[in-house]
Amino acid sequence: MKTGKLFDYAYLVFLILTPVIVLILPADYFDYGPTICPSKRFFDIECFGCGMTRAVMHLVHLDFDSAIYFNKGSLLLAPVLGALWVFWIKNATIKVLEKPTPAPTDLH
Repeated sequence: MKTGKLFDYAYLVFLILTPVIVLILPADYFDYGPTICPSKRFFDIECFGCGMTRAVMHLVHLDFDSAIYFNKGSLLLAPVLGALWVFWIKNATIKVLEKPTPAPTDLH
């Protein structure tokens, strides 16, 4: 098996396992701890993305009230992320299932 094909399989497995892991983790897994947002950390100003990770995590667990509390924009971002995930899964599956093209032979 070529390295490229092995990477394609690993990428597909990663795409499939990521939402499974997110569902296994508790909804409040990211609620505590220091912020990683540079705007909040250095200037103490919340940006439009502040709380998005926590909000999307709560949306995945169907906790809409907490998701809206952390970031209202998650209601727009979550469906977009879901559509992107489906698109990436489709493309990765097609890439894994495609047959390798044989190398051209020199007939001289």
